[in-house]
Amino acid sequence: MLTLRTPYLVFLGDEADSAYAKTGIGLAYWRPDLCVGQMRLSDNAADTGLPDQSIHEAQAAGAQSLVLGVAMIGGAIPAEWLPILVEALEAGMDVVAGFHTKLSSFPELVAAAERGGSNLVDVRVPPADIPVGTGQKRTGRRLLTVGTDCALGKKYTALALAKGMSAAGMSADFRATGQTGILIAGGGVPLDAVVADFLVGAAEKVSPDNAPDHWDVIEGQGALFHPGYGPVSMGLLIGSQPDAFVVCTEAGRDTIRGWDSFSTPDIRDVIARTIDIGQQFNPDIRCVGISANTRHLDPTARADYLGALEKEYGLPAIDPIATGVEPIVTRLATEFGQ
Repeated sequence: MLTLRTPYLVFLGDEADSAYAKTGIGLAYWRPDLCVGQMRLSDNAADTGLPDQSIHEAQAAGAQSLVLGVAMIGGAIPAEWLPILVEALEAGMDVVAGFHTKLSSFPELVAAAERGGSNLVDVRVPPADIPVGTGQKRTGRRLLTVGTDCALGKKYTALALAKGMSAAGMSADFRATGQTGILIAGGGVPLDAVVADFLVGAAEKVSPDNAPDHWDVIEGQGALFHPGYGPVSMGLLIGSQPDAFVVCTEAGRDTIRGWDSFSTPDIRDVIARTIDIGQQFNPDIRCVGISANTRHLDPTARADYLGALEKEYGLPAIDPIATGVEPIVTRLATEFGQ
């Protein structure tokens, strides 16, 4: 389990694309109680809704850690951020990051942490004892969120479902598999930082044996059809052995973000491929709903879009933020007898 000093100042740099600022935005949305403010290097940067603060202002408000709230392609830390991170460390604030590049790989950050008596905290570090996957069936039930692409709502859907299922009297926990989810939940395994041979074992470790009626709601990663991140999705699907899955998509997104020559797959193809792979390890796997990010649609267009999805696929279609997850929770309770 991570030891994190709270509250946080969320650092967004000058990242204008909310999809790449998802760590900061997600943390501010789900755990505003842990955040005192945001630090942006440009007025055009993504806005979490938290107050803009300098390091000095955040410290005065009680901030103990500077959290890097941007997820960069490739996981590298931009060199232009280093002076700001040094300032925070020298002021006594921890720096928390979920990047593939480790904070400790920068000598200037190590030295600044020593001067300030602060800590470098890398969230994207998997535990050392991950085994190779066994494929053995575990007790309890599991739901996995899968996507047509990255950065479109798999984490939000899983968090909303776990909350909604608990509110409906079901036994359910959110299981984090990425850096933002881990910061929100306080624990988990960063699947995309695991060596490929151990991906399935890591997914098994995320959701161990549990009570027969307990649901682990597992945060999805990547996308099976993704040209760059498909392998982590495959390992997570095999290792989690889901009884149920929800397909996540974004209204109007026609190409893979960052890989514009690749079209997003049809939802029907995502369902078919997920079942084809998943049923090798859980013959009873089934799709129980569609979760759509409709943030760019007005209420009328949203209702039309979700209604069309329900008609085409015969599944409940929701936006986890705008409309809530109750139709999928109801379907789960009905189909699985809870």
